[in-house]
Amino acid sequence: MTKSEVVSPNIKNFIKSLRDIGYSFEVAVADLIDNSIAARAYNITIYVVAEPEMFFSMLDDGIGMSESELVEAMRLASRNPEEKREKDDLGRFGLGLKTASFSQCRKLTVLSKKDDILSARQWDLDHISQHNEWLLITPDDYDNLPLAEKLKKLKNGTLVTWEKLDRCQKEKFSDYIQNLRRHLALVFHRFLETGERFNTLKILVNNNPILAFNPFNANHPATQQISPEKIKLFGSIINVQPFILPHHSKLSPQDYEQYATQEGYVKSQGFYLYRANRLLIHGTWWGLHKAIDAHKLVRVKIDVTNDLDQHWGIDIKKSIARPSPEIKKDLKRIIVQVTEKGSRPFTGRGRKIEDKTTKRFWQIVPIDNDFRFGLNLQHPIYEQLVSLLNEDAKEILDIYLKGLQAYLPLEAIQAKLQQTPYRIRQKTALSYDEVLALAEKIRSLNLSQEHIDSLLKTELFIRNKELLKDENQ
Repeated sequence: MTKSEVVSPNIKNFIKSLRDIGYSFEVAVADLIDNSIAARAYNITIYVVAEPEMFFSMLDDGIGMSESELVEAMRLASRNPEEKREKDDLGRFGLGLKTASFSQCRKLTVLSKKDDILSARQWDLDHISQHNEWLLITPDDYDNLPLAEKLKKLKNGTLVTWEKLDRCQKEKFSDYIQNLRRHLALVFHRFLETGERFNTLKILVNNNPILAFNPFNANHPATQQISPEKIKLFGSIINVQPFILPHHSKLSPQDYEQYATQEGYVKSQGFYLYRANRLLIHGTWWGLHKAIDAHKLVRVKIDVTNDLDQHWGIDIKKSIARPSPEIKKDLKRIIVQVTEKGSRPFTGRGRKIEDKTTKRFWQIVPIDNDFRFGLNLQHPIYEQLVSLLNEDAKEILDIYLKGLQAYLPLEAIQAKLQQTPYRIRQKTALSYDEVLALAEKIRSLNLSQEHIDSLLKTELFIRNKELLKDENQ
């Protein structure tokens, strides 16, 4: 007969593992907001202080919980991840409230009010470790908790507080708040935007409202919205909408920096996965495509329902997804289509250097299957210069130009183009007055008409041909 025995985990060690799932402060707070939205809250107030000890509290005006519902909500893994949920339910594992909170604090208190009846429960990890039991506390002294008085004025609502925030550093408090505001503005932008729901969600962080940040800049006239597509998989519909953001020349410097996000355009390209209107993952190609500068304006919105979690491999934190092979097949096809269109704002400009109708200072020099940038040694100004030099001067000029071509600062150019392209003033390196002065000098040289015709095809004068015209003509 097979024997079995109960081997309970060491709770103290288990708690340490539970706390190290990998939440950041802002991701943990977002997990709490998921619960508030699921509870049909429309107003969420967050209060965070650093002194004398760091303290966090969050109040919502959702439907609240009865005492039995609160006890169940405090239970770890209170929901079966495979059970069917309401279509707007943002949870999955029944762990979010606990794991998110424990990742930041050692003391979690939840007050909830339903139909004017207030209930309270508390997890204290020190108390649990001391007794080696999952002992849920019913606190009797909670009137001094921030926002508790506001909860008492509501008929329904829930207040979550974190104490003993041992994972947070006071000196980084302002960074926590700044990152939190940015994260909430992005992750919940659909709920914060007017028109997405009957009532718009309002979130206050230390009395300052969170304003929605739509990463697709959809209302800008220069944003390209590619035709949406519906993919039928596993009995559900996946909605895909690609966007190509405006080239920096179409935006103000402030808008360009805003839509770059903290990660920058290159790292922000790719798929943006939404589940029940909540942004889960953004700025990834899931290993199906390499993030390159030419595609940095491409962002693809994907909307999925919450019954496809197993096929998307969504983790507890809702910040990692691993699409199944069936899904990746369609994603690869979409990548090919959208990246070809997304590179046009750059390739169109890049082709100018290959324009045969203009005699340019720089050219692309083929090297087998590769290339380099080189100076155009058939440029009429260069040819005229060389004709005026003796052999020693020609050799010195040749050495200088070879060095100029070999040490073109490509890395610096690329970095500046990625980070702050709108600050580059290359087009104004020569003013009109300077070009006019150059034209006067050229006219004084009494060059042949053939040579002047050649100069008229250069970048200097192709748009200012009148400057080299013979005044007697």
